[in-house]
Amino acid sequence: MTDPSSLHPPHDGGLLHAPLTEDFIALDPAFGTRFMLFVDTEEEFDWDAPFSRTGHGVTALAGMARGQAFFAQAGVKPCYVTDYPVIDDPAAAAMMAQWLGDGAADIGAHLHPWVNPPHVEEVNAANSYVGFLPEALEKAKLEALCARFEGAFGMRPTVYRAGRYGVGPNSARLLEQAGFRLDSSVRSHFDYSGQHGPNFHGLPVEPYWAGPTRALVELPLSTAFVGRLRGVGGQLFRATEGLGRIAGGLSRAGLLSRIPLTPEGIGIGDTIAAIDALIEDGARVLNFSFHSPTLEAGHTPYVRSADDLEMFYRWWGAVFHHLAKRGIAAASIDEFLAAVPPRTHEMRQSACQAA
Repeated sequence: MTDPSSLHPPHDGGLLHAPLTEDFIALDPAFGTRFMLFVDTEEEFDWDAPFSRTGHGVTALAGMARGQAFFAQAGVKPCYVTDYPVIDDPAAAAMMAQWLGDGAADIGAHLHPWVNPPHVEEVNAANSYVGFLPEALEKAKLEALCARFEGAFGMRPTVYRAGRYGVGPNSARLLEQAGFRLDSSVRSHFDYSGQHGPNFHGLPVEPYWAGPTRALVELPLSTAFVGRLRGVGGQLFRATEGLGRIAGGLSRAGLLSRIPLTPEGIGIGDTIAAIDALIEDGARVLNFSFHSPTLEAGHTPYVRSADDLEMFYRWWGAVFHHLAKRGIAAASIDEFLAAVPPRTHEMRQSACQAA
């Protein structure tokens, strides 16, 4: 007779698989529904050129300072998940250390493998996803980043986002071992497997426990389906992804669109529709993000000119106004983690047995 357990192998808490039902996190009701902002804080480079260990800069400091002042005035405490070249730049590290010391921002880790030592792998598109490098190399790059982070900020990072959302089969375990408390690399409803990366189709937008012992909180980036067919959005979008004319037709007809919460390439109207859809679906955390070079004109495809930059800030103004109208306030990393209940003894025991 077939052992039923063999049909459902133990879940190792990896970030490429949907969590078990018991892994979902029921946040403290007092937390309400809040929003958070993560900034992928990275070097400036040519997004249209092949990946390179050289040819980048860390020059957008004035733009970052303006952005931080804007968010602070709006009552938002961003989390700057920061990669090796930025941490290694004395001026950038000093500026962010000041924000951290003032309690105006949180700082986490962000890993671009092509510019993060040790430099042993070939630089190419496939190797731009750190989670798909050999386990020992992913671990070595993560440790080098943590060590440089500690040297710059006087503490090891506890928040992580993989560059290009590039977590892999070993990432959750390595993050647990390195002492991280929170990961925000899962970009729900996106599939990068055609580019050698992870497939996040079918993964939730709600926070959940991850890692072999479920010591890691996963806070996915927020994405919503909007349109008259959004009730079957995940299945229908996946079926039509890659069929540009069909997917585009569904969007133009107001039937189905996939909307991530970011100012980069997403209009204000679509973003407001996505916010409302997530609230209607019962989301407790709306997770916004963008890339730090977007804070100055000319570094990313999203802000090419001074006019684009002013539109970026108008986008945030409209979004903050709508969030306030819906009664949704900003939350910091500490506020979010304080709303996460302790893992139960049963959950720890089950995770250890599965690991």
